[in-house]
Amino acid sequence: MVGLGDNNNNNSGGKPKDNKKNKKKKRGGSKRKMTAEQTSAFKSVTEWVYLDRHNSSSSSSSTAALSSWVVDDFGVQKSLGRGMEKVVFELHSHSKHSDGFLSPTKLVERAHGRGVKVLALTDHDTMSGITEAVETARRFGIKIIPGVEISTIFSPRNPEMEEPVHILAYYSSCGPMRYEELEKLLANIREGRYLRAKDMVLKLNKLKLPLKWEHVAKIAGKGVAPGRLHVARAMVEAGYVENLKQAFARYLYDGGPAYSTGSEPLAEEAVRLICETGGLAVLAHPWALKNPIPIIRQLKDAGLHGMEVYRSDGRLAAFSDLADTYGLLKLGGSDYHGKGGNGESELGSVNLPVLVLHEFLKVARPIWCGAIKDILESYAKEPSDLNLASIARFSRMGSFKGSSPLSCGKDWIDQCLLSWLTTEERQNADFEAIRLKLSLASVDLSI
Repeated sequence: MVGLGDNNNNNSGGKPKDNKKNKKKKRGGSKRKMTAEQTSAFKSVTEWVYLDRHNSSSSSSSTAALSSWVVDDFGVQKSLGRGMEKVVFELHSHSKHSDGFLSPTKLVERAHGRGVKVLALTDHDTMSGITEAVETARRFGIKIIPGVEISTIFSPRNPEMEEPVHILAYYSSCGPMRYEELEKLLANIREGRYLRAKDMVLKLNKLKLPLKWEHVAKIAGKGVAPGRLHVARAMVEAGYVENLKQAFARYLYDGGPAYSTGSEPLAEEAVRLICETGGLAVLAHPWALKNPIPIIRQLKDAGLHGMEVYRSDGRLAAFSDLADTYGLLKLGGSDYHGKGGNGESELGSVNLPVLVLHEFLKVARPIWCGAIKDILESYAKEPSDLNLASIARFSRMGSFKGSSPLSCGKDWIDQCLLSWLTTEERQNADFEAIRLKLSLASVDLSI
């Protein structure tokens, strides 16, 4: 895996030997012991990643174990090869439930093979693949962050500055609060994607490329809202272009001859809804934007928490500076689709520094904790099947079939809290009050 330095094209002008040394340094070739700050951050991160086994002797978060770790020049953790597992976060990935090539199961299996410990599944405008990902991840000890990449539009007063913007949302194990409200927004976007894809096909037909809608729909799969990638794949299979890159470069790029818009909400509206439903809002691939500064400024005012800055080829210095200017988290992920080929970054290929991971969780965990509390509070007030489904939204309930909602809820609450919240967080007065309400409900039900 490549270490992360600022992207630049400076040449040292030295001898070949010096160039090799400089190249090695740029890639984070040297190693050094963690500073006290990095050690503390790494301990906090690993404790969260391995919460369900924190009390076991095999936990990798002990202070003694941390002495076996070093970091490269850019603060990315490295192992000294003593059987220690590197903690890899993958915060941007796609499955067949949107425009990826792999099922959630295959995606998780591949992530495991790449050493990923925390995986955010962020399909476009749908969370329908999360349940399968969570079920598969249990087999490999991977923590799934339920996510979604929301298609939006930035629409300033000047129409010439209007452009599409993608917002990543990261939620807790229980998912969004007021899920129905978020799902309504996503469903409207998905419906617009169908109309958009059909319009693209129509435009291609007018350009003397007789692509068939049925071909695009078949590639997308049943129940999947088609995107540009599905149209591009159909074009390749029909022989109208040589590859996906050519399809986008000639026809499907933003504003291209076959480009079309859907029914995307305003970017700031989506950011506000993510915040209101207990999620973390992050601007995806800002380097693809034509006018990033006004977009970042406006989204920050709406509640944006962070932006992607890191890629597999390094940290983009200009966007890192923008993140600093607006007080945003610096994150990143591979944006993996499973297309294959040299043009795609692999799962887990974006190395996020120890301190970056710590800052991410430091901001996200109180938000997630509040969302979990809100969802559990609703269940404690009314232990119904409907409110139970909110707790176990991304888990299959088959093993609890025939049990009462109350007993099911207690089991799921224990599972949810143990894998997502620390002992200190679970012993919070609010959670103790929820447990008390559930115990009183148990007494009432037995009378």
